[in-house]
Amino acid sequence: MVRIISGEEQLKNLFAGLLENTFHAEMGIADPHLVDYLTDLLLRFLRSETIFKVRDLQGHRLEEVACMLLEAEQSHPRPRREIHRHIGDFTLFWSGVYPEALKHLKSLDRKDFLINYRDQGKRSYYIASTYEQEPYENEAPVLRKISDLFDLCTKGLQQVRQEWELEFCG
Repeated sequence: MVRIISGEEQLKNLFAGLLENTFHAEMGIADPHLVDYLTDLLLRFLRSETIFKVRDLQGHRLEEVACMLLEAEQSHPRPRREIHRHIGDFTLFWSGVYPEALKHLKSLDRKDFLINYRDQGKRSYYIASTYEQEPYENEAPVLRKISDLFDLCTKGLQQVRQEWELEFCG
């Protein structure tokens, strides 16, 4: 019987392979949970509606970390945890995969001008990791690890992007 693999499964396999090679073989970080989380992050952030999924009470899309932080402070604990997790993902994605976009994201005319994405990403992942009760008990340790290894994760994602560009963009 022939199994047909969907496009999303192919992308997942590609991202997982690139991440595993980068983190395990090249960086010496052998953590399948970390690789799985980062693979899922790349898959989720293929869609712009996921990158900008945090909304205010009026339903407006929040595109700046400063606005997301304000929304997190006004939220109940579970949504607060999700917003902080998203801020961690958002800052890691842009810092790691598309660091050239930071010039625009942190330009003088934006609220994020004074926000350090590295520090805020580490902080937000840490906050999200403190929610250790069900249903977050399995994800909390990997979020704590990403908080601790934010800089290495950024470098790893930069390397993964370089590899996929070499492989597919010539």
